[in-house]
Amino acid sequence: MARGWNAGLRRLALVLGTMAALAGCDTPESAWTPPDVVSQAAYDHEGPSRLTLFTMINNRTGAGAHSSLMVNGSERVIFDPAGSFRHEKLPERGHVLYGITPKVADKYTRYHARETFRVQVQELDVPPAVAQQALRAVQAYGPVPSAQCARSTSTILGQLFPGQVGQTWFPKRLSEDFGGIAGVSEQVLHEYDDHDNSRVLREWVPDAF
Repeated sequence: MARGWNAGLRRLALVLGTMAALAGCDTPESAWTPPDVVSQAAYDHEGPSRLTLFTMINNRTGAGAHSSLMVNGSERVIFDPAGSFRHEKLPERGHVLYGITPKVADKYTRYHARETFRVQVQELDVPPAVAQQALRAVQAYGPVPSAQCARSTSTILGQLFPGQVGQTWFPKRLSEDFGGIAGVSEQVLHEYDDHDNSRVLREWVPDAF
């Protein structure tokens, strides 16, 4: 029985790893920008305290491929576990991206949306205390191994919404749980760029912090 269970886990890891590699959830290494640079880059967004769950979905199969979470608390960050959205001018610590201005947030979604993937964007306005709890949780989580984007993100959201969001390995299951919370709004971003999205970051010149 144990042998069959382990084989099943290996198959699951292989499937998730393949999905992750295609969608940009295959970079377990984490950058550790110096704290003073992170502090300098902090961006206080004027909008409401909000959690935004991003789910990247394969346009051919309909399978979920990557999960990430934008938190707007005392500052706005993106928890991009094992993500590939990186730029030398964008501070990162433990898979948390800092300085998420409107331009950066737009570039983030457009980086992931292309002919092979669409981006499901689910937003939930929350009390400031909940946003701060989420901010502390993503900052404390640490680096995430490949293919564990949904597992790590669901762990954090499960702490914030116990009984409503369950821990899962699957991005679409996470989006379904999160979408069941009262007040969540949803939109889907479609783009038709080439599957190779590496040029998006190569050609991007973000504002210096």
